[in-house]
Amino acid sequence: MPAGLLFFYILYFIILVRALKKLLTFIFKNKKMVPSKMFFTKGVGVHKERLASFELALRDAGIEKCNLVYVSSIFPPNCQTLSKEKGMELLRPGEITFCVMAKSETNEPNRLISASIGLAIPKDRTHYGYLSEHHSYGETGQKCGYYAEDLAATMLASTLGIQIDPEKAYDERKEEYMASGYIFRTTSITQSAEGNKDGLWTTVISSAVFLE
Repeated sequence: MPAGLLFFYILYFIILVRALKKLLTFIFKNKKMVPSKMFFTKGVGVHKERLASFELALRDAGIEKCNLVYVSSIFPPNCQTLSKEKGMELLRPGEITFCVMAKSETNEPNRLISASIGLAIPKDRTHYGYLSEHHSYGETGQKCGYYAEDLAATMLASTLGIQIDPEKAYDERKEEYMASGYIFRTTSITQSAEGNKDGLWTTVISSAVFLE
């Protein structure tokens, strides 16, 4: 190949790469990803290695094939909640996947651990809701779930101007949340387990997984 033609091809390739880089930069800077769907999942893993126990918990939850990015506590307006089965069908191996994650781990035999995600959705679906994460030791799954759900509802209530006495019992506060007419639904997902009797690492996770 003549030197002049080779130089032309190299120059053309460099220009093409630079143009592609500019295009991708523009796309990522201007694209604001607001999830339109979300699903809950949970899992538990046990292994002699701490990291491996987390990986097994991800596998149990069905999200090990994703590159997970942890985000904070906003449930987007008009976001649809899916079943785990339907949500899993929309995941692709290797994709960057945003989620709210709660995790608890231990290598102490028989130690009770729990991880929970709470959700509070406003009646006006054009308004955002709240997700909360809670992980604990020595707390039952039910208690952990109640705490996460109450935390999400409390955060949402504060943005809607609902005044609730924090000293009241959870059930009383929940009745007041629902009676206000501003909060449509609250729920939670929880995974709990006892530490492996032989001292292996035990990890529990609960997650709210976002989809476009």
